[in-house]
Amino acid sequence: MTTDSLGMREMQQRVFEKRDAQRLLVKAPPASGKSRALMFVALDKLYYQGRKKVIVAVPERSIGASFAPTELTKFGFFADWEIQEKHNLCDPGSSQGKVGAFIDFLNDPTSVTLVCTHATLRFAFEKLAPDAFNGTVLAIDEFHHVSADTESSRLGALLRDVMNGSDVHIVAMTGSYFRGDSVPVLSADDEAKFTPVTFNYYDQLNGYQYLKSLGIGHHFYQGRYFEAIGEVFDLDKKTIIHIPSVNSGESTKDKIEEVGRIFDVIGEVVHTDPVTGIHDVRRSDNGEILRVADLVDDTDQAKRAKTLHYLSTVASKNRDAVDAIIALGMAKEGFDWPFAEHALTVGYRASLTEVIQIIGRVTRDSPGKSHAQFTNLIAEPDASQDEVKVSVNNMLKAITASLLMEQVLAQNFTFKTKRPGDDSPSEPGQLKIKGFKEPSTERVKQIVETDLNDLKATILQDDTFAKAAVGSLDAEQANKVLIPKIIRERYPDLTETEVEELRQQVVVDSVTKNGEIQTVGDKRFVKMAERFVNIDELNINLIDSVNPFQRAFEVLSKSVTPSVLRIVQDSITSTRVEVTEEEALAAWPKIQQWAKLNGRPDVRSENPIEKRYAEILLFLQRKKQQKAAAQQAAKMVDEA
Repeated sequence: MTTDSLGMREMQQRVFEKRDAQRLLVKAPPASGKSRALMFVALDKLYYQGRKKVIVAVPERSIGASFAPTELTKFGFFADWEIQEKHNLCDPGSSQGKVGAFIDFLNDPTSVTLVCTHATLRFAFEKLAPDAFNGTVLAIDEFHHVSADTESSRLGALLRDVMNGSDVHIVAMTGSYFRGDSVPVLSADDEAKFTPVTFNYYDQLNGYQYLKSLGIGHHFYQGRYFEAIGEVFDLDKKTIIHIPSVNSGESTKDKIEEVGRIFDVIGEVVHTDPVTGIHDVRRSDNGEILRVADLVDDTDQAKRAKTLHYLSTVASKNRDAVDAIIALGMAKEGFDWPFAEHALTVGYRASLTEVIQIIGRVTRDSPGKSHAQFTNLIAEPDASQDEVKVSVNNMLKAITASLLMEQVLAQNFTFKTKRPGDDSPSEPGQLKIKGFKEPSTERVKQIVETDLNDLKATILQDDTFAKAAVGSLDAEQANKVLIPKIIRERYPDLTETEVEELRQQVVVDSVTKNGEIQTVGDKRFVKMAERFVNIDELNINLIDSVNPFQRAFEVLSKSVTPSVLRIVQDSITSTRVEVTEEEALAAWPKIQQWAKLNGRPDVRSENPIEKRYAEILLFLQRKKQQKAAAQQAAKMVDEA
């Protein structure tokens, strides 16, 4: 990976350019170099910005190793990152028991840098007044662990107290593009106080020397997952398998037996190293030995600790040290195995943040690794089971989460309004669109630049929208009714003009990232709704006619059998999407047009758009009846 004269990668350069900001929010993928970016910024604040101390907080002790002493001067920087052993509070021991050492650090004028856990920081916040943090730099790694929900995240509430009661400088870093899924990390007002720096997967892969592509895929199974896992477990690739939680429907509730069945898929265990706990498994297909680490079995904590130590010290540097890792809750956030090529995850993961962290385990650059893959092994719904609705919902959410990741991975474009008479060629990475409304305020620009993926996550996680997308909802209803509704709920401070500008940005960005761009001669075409459109002829009305997340239905219909697809559609029908007055009013002209051409829409139609129109008609009829009944009641009252 290329670096500049100070030893910085591209992402680190972007962060360093904003080093004077009092509050920095860095969103960058796992393995992009956030820990070193913090070191550069923190040292500049110590040497040139009058800060006296730097405190780094990490969610768990093992991640503290990312902030160990690091030589930076030999690569061109002006100082090295140093941590005294007594100020590494990520060593064994309780988090609360280290608060004394934390306070001693603050009171010692000769102590400069400290690393601790989020828990220790939280306990210290409770013991100290906010102004105790005057003159400090507070760096919070894996910032998505903080939450705007004060009941579930005491750290978030305490952090706000320190922000408001001291001159603290904050560097917040996260490898997730999603701010804690359903609950935001920061309130809108608090986040507006931060200077954002965003670096995406597309940028990261372009800067790598070896790894050039990342695939996102699904595989559906019936029965028990370990009977199907061999269909997607490529024994020739370095693989991390995450088995499902024992509380999930995919689990047999016997995690040890499940690991044994995965060993059976590989072959026969012929030896277990008593020092490292690594299992030698003879492959049944070619007789070769695979070295497998089992991080699921926690009956012997000392043995598992040895295995973890081996993975972090030997396997992280030696490609031949291990071939596969089987885990449950481990080997996710902060876990470093640069040779990993395939993340195979069993079962639906409710948290987009967790998906990001799992994918991050395979996106480190490594010799001999040109492609990395994330595969989600998902149970197909079975009509004979009582939990069919839960299974369908899990399937839909897993697909939409993966589609969202595809959006994150795609190239970013900037969009401009194409004005009459403008025949000039677009700049690289730019698309001109007739009728497109560019962001007119700093607020909308800030959301577009730093929060667009979060907004897409909110849209796709909305139950109404997820079912509507897979049920082939009319594109303009999705784009002009559902999406603006979600935008208003998420950003209640926006004006209607700002909502429309943001709506167009979401739709245009999503449609173009779903589309395939091809160059023919001197013209470029983008594939939208199964047809190619000349990029020079793009207009907002054409784009609004495309459901930006319709690919969810395409993925599903190509990945499962017709009988399973029918189960999914029946399940969606049985929990019909609610109709809002806004949607009904927007759809009414189309329903009238439909009726002129085809007759009255039939609620039993197999055409999902006709079916939806019929449901809206029924809704309008009920509203009309309710209004008439209310008027009649009022008349009776007046006459009485």
